[in-house]
Amino acid sequence: MNLHDTPAYVPAHGLLKGKSVLVTAAAGAGIGFAAAKRAAEEGARALLISDVHERRLHEAVEAIRRDTGLSQVHGQLCDVSRQADVDALFAAAADKLGSVDVLINNAGLGTSKRIVEMSDEDWHKVIDITLTGTFRMTRAALRAMQAQGGGVIVNNASVLGWRAQVEQAHYAAAKAGVMALTRCAAMEAAEFGVRVNAVAPSLAIHAFLKKSASEELLHQLAAREAFHRGAEPWEVANVMVFLASDYSSYMTGEVVSVSSQQA
Repeated sequence: MNLHDTPAYVPAHGLLKGKSVLVTAAAGAGIGFAAAKRAAEEGARALLISDVHERRLHEAVEAIRRDTGLSQVHGQLCDVSRQADVDALFAAAADKLGSVDVLINNAGLGTSKRIVEMSDEDWHKVIDITLTGTFRMTRAALRAMQAQGGGVIVNNASVLGWRAQVEQAHYAAAKAGVMALTRCAAMEAAEFGVRVNAVAPSLAIHAFLKKSASEELLHQLAAREAFHRGAEPWEVANVMVFLASDYSSYMTGEVVSVSSQQA
């Protein structure tokens, strides 16, 4: 296989057989959708996905049902920056899923701006959705999972939680916060049989990223990667599913880099 070639899609192995799964920010063509689709392929008994875009959410639900054959796929509008929306999402999960065995926190917001040009509003918007939104979802999930005696939370962080990149101070700070939240939540949840881990992708190429970043920038970022390409969203989703599965039963509080780790 050529260095730049995308590998063949990995067949399912039943890693989430019988599990109920909740995924945030799962509409569209990004990591969230890939994770939701992969969960269905891996044997989830029921799936609830959320997003802020009603039309795309409906399309995502229908696509997963069609492509995987799982009928128990449900959608719920949710803005993780609103506590009322988070409460409504978990009420829908109780109704549609019965319980949440796996939560994948994918919601996040990234923009590009230098610190000297960044307003408080710019800073707070990214922090509120990316970090505080993950906190709100984690808090709600832990309350439910601790009561039921088990569960798994998988957060979507970023290598920018470790690395420096210009115009990304707000996003990097938020993702570093997600990493710290993951570690602390894991220690609090362990006694209840709940595991909390995170993935840290470097560059995953999808339609939304292509709209928000220039082709030149994406080419520069891809050139830094060991395989000289960005990851497919499903390659990140595969690691999320592994962390959600019993194959990672001894792992908690870990942040797994899904990249070549070239600074």
